[in-house]
Parts: sequence; structure tokens; C-alpha cells
Amino acid sequence: MKKSHPVRRAVLAGAATVSGIVLLLSMKPASDPGGAQAAGGQLPPAAAGQAPQGGVNGAVTGDAAQTQYGAVQVRLTMSNGKITQAEAVQAPKGGRSDQITSNSVPRLNQAAVAAQSAEIDAVSGATYTSAGYKKSLQSALDKAKASAGASQGSGNAQTVTGDVAQTQYGPVQVRITVAGGKITKAEALQAPKGGRSDQITSNSVPRLNQAAVAAGNAQIDAVSGATYTSAGYKQSLQSALDKAPAGGGSSQAAGSGSTQAKTVTGSAAQTQYGPVQVRITVAGGKITKAEAVQAPKGGRSDQITSNSVPRLNQAAVAAGNAQIDAVSGATYTSAGYKQSLQSALDQAGG
Repeated sequence: MKKSHPVRRAVLAGAATVSGIVLLLSMKPASDPGGAQAAGGQLPPAAAGQAPQGGVNGAVTGDAAQTQYGAVQVRLTMSNGKITQAEAVQAPKGGRSDQITSNSVPRLNQAAVAAQSAEIDAVSGATYTSAGYKKSLQSALDKAKASAGASQGSGNAQTVTGDVAQTQYGPVQVRITVAGGKITKAEALQAPKGGRSDQITSNSVPRLNQAAVAAGNAQIDAVSGATYTSAGYKQSLQSALDKAPAGGGSSQAAGSGSTQAKTVTGSAAQTQYGPVQVRITVAGGKITKAEAVQAPKGGRSDQITSNSVPRLNQAAVAAGNAQIDAVSGATYTSAGYKQSLQSALDQAGG
């Protein structure tokens, strides 16, 4: 029997491999999903689906995320449920932070648009800014999702995250799930921690969560021994209810007609002298009422706030937008007021 030569076997195997590759190439589809992404910069369907769907259009501002070096707040521009633009309306500044911000924020903006979600990589050398950016970005996406759900019908469950409420012992932030106009779930995403706060939080937050679901609104009793946590919880809960679709506790009929009055709370704007947060009532596309639910206080701030806030409220109603003049002698309060007012208008769709 004639033996097979090793070289001949190798040649035959190589020929078979080449034939197989040619056959596979001949079966390749005419259009390659990956090629479309490379050529036109379009996201494949799986990635594009991460953004809130349902035809969300316009600007959505996320909650301000506090970091060790300052606040980060992201605003998204949405078109048909997709992120078309991302920008940081607040970012750490001063000293070395200026350089870090100018280097990292543009890259984070691009990443948000590319990913269509908050699952983006941190920028090297900007760990705190990146973490704050992602947190505020997720908040904006939550708000866009709630808005999308509102257009699809009130029977769907919507998740809404309230603004962060600052307390003496740390921030409190509440997220609720609303279905059929009722709160079906409440949870604290942030609560005071460290030392004795751990025990107070573990004791009070579950009870506050239960109370929120039972009451269906923010009119709940404070937990004994957890005064500050309870107050912060109720404040953030009310903010979440304000953002929730109609039937979530924030919309009231403005008379017997079809026009509905909607109350919306803007994100808290951090200033040199304390946070400023604005709540507006909108009816028929106009601001009918404006109020500051937070403003600088203590010492001389009390006088400045009592003098400036009523004038800013009046200006907001008169202008119907955030393009209002600063009150003389209240530069920081005015700037914070306008920022929070714009956030409220973004949420209201105005």
C-alpha cells in the first residue's frame, strides 16, 4: 500500500480551507450592519434601543450631581427618543478643575450621544467629574423615559427620580414607580450614611417608603428620631411626584375646561451661598405661578432672599421663560434661580 506523503496532505488541506473561505464569502449578505455603522456613524439597532423610546423631543435636564470638586449637571436634547446632543450645564471649575473639565466634558458629551445611555466609560484623570456626569445623565434619561411613558398612556408603570434634597447629615433622593396614577413603589437612592446615620437611615427609610406608597403623595409623617432624613425624603418625593406623568399627584384641573395646570419642580442649582430651587405651575403653555422651594438662608442671606425671590417670582410669571433680569445685590441667588427655572421649563416642555 502506497504511503501518503506529508507535504501532499498539507497541500490538500490548504486547498480545502481556501475553498471553504471562498464559499463563505459568496454567501455573505449584501448589506453588513457593521459596515453601516462604520460608514455613516449610525448606531446598530441594539445600541440605539438603549435610549428612551416613544418620540421624546426637546431638552431634558438631569438632576445636579454633587461631587468632591463641585456639581455636575447634564442637559440632553432628544429627537424621536434619541439623544442628539449632550452638554454639561454645570461642571467643576476653578484652579485645576478648569483644565480637567475642559478636557473631560466634551469627551463625555460625545460618549453619551454615541452610547445612547449612561453606560459610558470614565475619562482618565477625571474620575469624580465622570461619576457625576453619569449620575446626572441617568437622571435625565429617567425623566425622558417618564415623559415617553406619559405619551403612551397612563396605564403604564413609570419610574421617576426626584431631585436631591440636601440635609444637615447628607443628601436624600427618592425614586418612585407610578402606575395608573398611583405610587406602586418608593425607594431612597441616597440617604445619610456614616456613624449613627447608618442606623437612623436603616430604621427610617423603609418606613418612609411604605408611607409614600400608602399615602400616594408626599403628605407623610416624619419618622421619630429621623427629622432631617424625613424632611429630605418628603422634599425629594414631592419633586418626583411633580415630574411624574398626569395622575401621579402633580396635575390638577385648572377649572372645568380641558386646560390642565401642571406643577413642575426644577433641579436644585448650587450657588456660593446655598441651593436655589424653583417650582412653577404651568397652564395653557404659560407660567401661572413661580416659587422658590429652596433659597440661601442664614445671616445676611435671609434679607437678600426675602428681597429678591418675590421679585424673581414675579419676573418669571411675567416673562414666561428664564430670560429674566438679575435682582441688584442678589447676583448669585438670581443666577441660581434662573438655572433652576430653566430646568423646570425643560421638564414642563416649555
